Amino acid sequence: MKRLIYLALPLCAAFAAVMPAFAERDFLTADEIEKVREAQLPNDRLKLYALLARQRLDQLGRLLSKDRKGRSLTARELLEDYSNIIDAIDTVSDDALKRGVDIAEGTAAVTGSEKNFLTLLQKIRDRAPADLDLYEVALKEAIASTSDSMDLAKEDTGARAAQLSAEDKKAKDEAEQALAAEDSKGKPVAEAKNTADAKPDDGKPKRKPPTLLKPGETPPQ
Repeated sequence: MKRLIYLALPLCAAFAAVMPAFAERDFLTADEIEKVREAQLPNDRLKLYALLARQRLDQLGRLLSKDRKGRSLTARELLEDYSNIIDAIDTVSDDALKRGVDIAEGTAAVTGSEKNFLTLLQKIRDRAPADLDLYEVALKEAIASTSDSMDLAKEDTGARAAQLSAEDKKAKDEAEQALAAEDSKGKPVAEAKNTADAKPDDGKPKRKPPTLLKPGETPPQ
């Protein structure tokens, strides 16, 4: 279940919260973020994310093996972190495919891991712990994210890359149309029409499409 993640391709949770009390919790530790920064090649980054996802599920397994009071909050957080990591895997894969990078090695490692992840998550669901209702939503999202990621990995890479490029082009076109419409507000009809018909290279600044990279971060090569 791919969701919108405000990350540095993708490194941490949202930094732009208005109030610290409502800031979104990072799903990677500081050490993990540094490791992701060091893993510049997509294949290396995919394998690292698979390892981090496994660690979250190992922690979850140990947590649920003992009937401790108050464990539900930690269980929910681990599941949310896991889902964010799986979404990060898909983001790295999409970016690499759009740039024509061969990620067969990383995809193979991820696919093998995700099969095991899905089995573990389904076992937790079927076992139905007494406090499951307190983190059931996060568990369902984790299962859905894993299933969706596995489905993406099965798609033809060429077709998927073409689809991603088409989606990017559509988003860029819509952004430019929105900018033209915004610029035309309050202008005479003739002037507004000229603005809307202006070519991309008319010298006017264009709104850049949204990016997952934070300042200074570059996509892995």
